[in-house]
Amino acid sequence: MTDTAEFEIAALGAGGDGIARPGPQVVILPRTLPGETWRARPAGRRGDALLAEPESLLGPASPERVEPPCRHFLQGCGGCVLQHWDLTAQSEWKRRRLAEALERAGYADLAVAPVAVTPPNGRRRADLALRRMPDGVLVGFHLRGAAEVLDIHECHVLRPEIFALLTPLRVLLRRLPALARQGSAVVNLLDSGPDLLLRTDRPLDAAGRRLLAAFAQQMNLPRIAWALHDGPPETAAQTGPVRLMLGGVEVAPPPGAFLQASLEGEAAIQQAVLAGLPAKLPARARLLDLYAGLGTLSLPLAARGRVTAVEGSAEAVAALDAAIRKAPGTRVEALRRDLVRQPFLPAELKPFAAVVLDPPYAGAAEQVAQIVRSDVRHIVYVSCNPAALSRDAAVLRGAGFAVTAAVPVDQFRWSAHLESVVSFAR
Repeated sequence: MTDTAEFEIAALGAGGDGIARPGPQVVILPRTLPGETWRARPAGRRGDALLAEPESLLGPASPERVEPPCRHFLQGCGGCVLQHWDLTAQSEWKRRRLAEALERAGYADLAVAPVAVTPPNGRRRADLALRRMPDGVLVGFHLRGAAEVLDIHECHVLRPEIFALLTPLRVLLRRLPALARQGSAVVNLLDSGPDLLLRTDRPLDAAGRRLLAAFAQQMNLPRIAWALHDGPPETAAQTGPVRLMLGGVEVAPPPGAFLQASLEGEAAIQQAVLAGLPAKLPARARLLDLYAGLGTLSLPLAARGRVTAVEGSAEAVAALDAAIRKAPGTRVEALRRDLVRQPFLPAELKPFAAVVLDPPYAGAAEQVAQIVRSDVRHIVYVSCNPAALSRDAAVLRGAGFAVTAAVPVDQFRWSAHLESVVSFAR
């Protein structure tokens, strides 16, 4: 394709973009919906597919098309891809994506639960891009599929407490020599307030530390951490303790720690995990929580049994272990272990009445291969990637596991991202 052309949108791809098939070549068109016809111009490639930028809608719009609530959406902000689509239709699409992932694994005709959806302005974690310009500093998200930074002055997904930091942060960064050209800012909204991690491309000098200390006081931030490029963070300013409540236990997360994206999404996942356990467990049942992070699932699981929480991040394990030690009677043990290189073997799995897995995007192929060789009878799998879930679920089906519940969770409103909680019983 070398000039503008007309395309009929046949379906939505996994990334939320419209898909046209004018011939053997697949063409991807953002911000379009099935049933629409668009005139579009060439915009490069994505893998084996062509990219096209929509220019004009030819004929009627889809009845599911809605007005995007945010002005930045049509500017190409990478934070959202589906603001033009009716939310009810989005939810059904995401529910079908989970059903189709499990169907590909061999589980047909399953009753997939309705999607649990995070409300607007519910996201409590932001990974912001920073870019110094001649007239100031851009603070925002990358343009979709590009390195350019879009300076955002409106956002319908971030919690207001996070968005309120953006304008003062621009003022601060103009004066911070440690940001020479580009960097990032991770903001986690904890129970103690916003927790800020700055990554810059130059070292932080004494004057910069004084600036950060003053900013922490001004904005009532309990902690500002800093790191050079992708190096280990260090605390640059602290005005008070950092606190995150998980399962009634107070955890002090390390800077930039992984959190579930929203409180509502976290609660939906926790509820689905607990509901996915066997209804009757022995009084002294042992539960294994793999890829446990800070204990988001481990600490609530302790209400049902003694929990062994396993995580590869040394910082997360240290935070969870410290929290457990300060809360006597918490039935959780924290262990550090790389589950890709050293998955739990069948003999090690034998004491556990159920296994909970919340793996990273790549899934848990190495660990699932050991589970199917073990005597484990109950698994609850928390997924952030339908493709990896489908692959791992196919292995479980081959070992005689049935799906007993499938719950989709939409933590990332207006995105194509889907999380799922699927319960299996042998």
